[in-house]
Amino acid sequence: MPGYTHDREAHLRRLRRIEGQVRGLQRMVTDDVYCIDVLTQVSAATRALQSFALELLNEHMSGCVVDAARNDSDGGAAKIQEASDAIARLVRS
Repeated sequence: MPGYTHDREAHLRRLRRIEGQVRGLQRMVTDDVYCIDVLTQVSAATRALQSFALELLNEHMSGCVVDAARNDSDGGAAKIQEASDAIARLVRS
């Protein structure tokens, strides 16, 4: 079971808010809003996604990774590497 399952509804609410931000960006472009104002909103949406990703990563590490490490050293090592790869992708984005 994924680590975020117990907070699924909260995560979905957050994602719907982010989706609304992106729709707002589409409207801004359609309405020819000033570039800097659009970029400000892009930054806000990006931060919201990054914050969501970090929360999900934290839940993954405190749940899935810890459980795998406790129950199976090989599986734990694989989960740690998987989390490390995810962190690297987040840092690069």
